[in-house]
Amino acid sequence: MKYIKNPSEIEVKSFEIIQGIIDEIRPGYEFKNEIEEKIIKRCIHTTADFEYLDILKISDNAVDKLIDALKSGATIYTDTNMALSGINKRKLKALGCEIKCFVADEEVAKIAKEKKITRSMAAVEKAASEEGRKIFVMGNAPTALYKVMEMKEEGKLNPDAIIGVPVGFVGAAESKDDLEKSDNEYILSKGRKGGSNLAAAIVNAVLYSI
Repeated sequence: MKYIKNPSEIEVKSFEIIQGIIDEIRPGYEFKNEIEEKIIKRCIHTTADFEYLDILKISDNAVDKLIDALKSGATIYTDTNMALSGINKRKLKALGCEIKCFVADEEVAKIAKEKKITRSMAAVEKAASEEGRKIFVMGNAPTALYKVMEMKEEGKLNPDAIIGVPVGFVGAAESKDDLEKSDNEYILSKGRKGGSNLAAAIVNAVLYSI
């Protein structure tokens, strides 16, 4: 059997195919700028879903804020270990950044039980107690996304940017609608679609642009 084995060659070919399909199904489609093109195409590359041409929304200053925070050694907090696993650690280390997921933390589990909230919400509370610049990356839990926004409104948290792409049927679309209306800098996916793999892809697209 003949097939492409080289990883970099596979990726290059994939992006060539993606552009070809965009030209076919959306002739004349224009990306706002080069970095947004890279983010959206990587989302399509990860999901094979061309609806992200329309449903991925990026606030005006989100990319600049993300890049500035990453260059300044910010910590990324994510709501799943799957997203944590998918984000490029070598790139983060080179920038002096950390990435953390507290959902399996014993202290977080205790707080969640005592307060009768989700572990993802308790994980946001723990993240808020730490020093330094923060980026939140949510691919699974709408409750965590709501908690970040609530704590920001209460003056208890000041994230540089939020990547909000929780997937699902209960609160997922609504939480992202509220994020879009908020004063946070964001990258989000409208509607029910999203996921930890998408969240990681967005972060990686930004990291690869630095």
